[in-house]
Amino acid sequence: MHKWFVVQVISGHEKKVKKTLEEAVQSKGMSEQVTDILMPTENVSEVKRGQQRISEKRMWPGYLLVKMDLNDDSWAFVKNVPGVIDFLGGETPAPLTDKEVSNMMQELEDRQKGIVQKHKVDVGDRVKITDGVFINFVGTVTEVNHEKGRLSVTVSIFGRDTRVDDLEFWQVEQSIGENAS
Repeated sequence: MHKWFVVQVISGHEKKVKKTLEEAVQSKGMSEQVTDILMPTENVSEVKRGQQRISEKRMWPGYLLVKMDLNDDSWAFVKNVPGVIDFLGGETPAPLTDKEVSNMMQELEDRQKGIVQKHKVDVGDRVKITDGVFINFVGTVTEVNHEKGRLSVTVSIFGRDTRVDDLEFWQVEQSIGENAS
């Protein structure tokens, strides 16, 4: 019976390992045992130096999802593909439950419908400025412009609120789990 398994691969080589595994399945006649290989990705929008870029990002770096009929032959076949580290679960790989697969497929479908913003910053979030004149100041986001990749933050300087405009997303980081709302 075919089930989904999580396979750990060398991080950064997911695409190469997926291609190698797909080619090996065809050349070794394993298509009856290994039926599907997924490398979940999403389109992510980010702005760098004023230019908006959309790139494909791996949702779970270092992992592939393989639908297969697990037996000694198929287990050894997948495990011996260059770049494969191991099955999640080690000695006795455990398949994903039907509920986990259903939730995962729904999440993939939802994420592939649109473009995800790389920087999830909203008005009211607490952020730390990591670059520029106000480096290391912590403040509250007062305005966000995702299209231009810019935001405004209010920081306290000598007890007075001061608005810092035109910061790029990469110039701030989320403050320690706080939300100022």
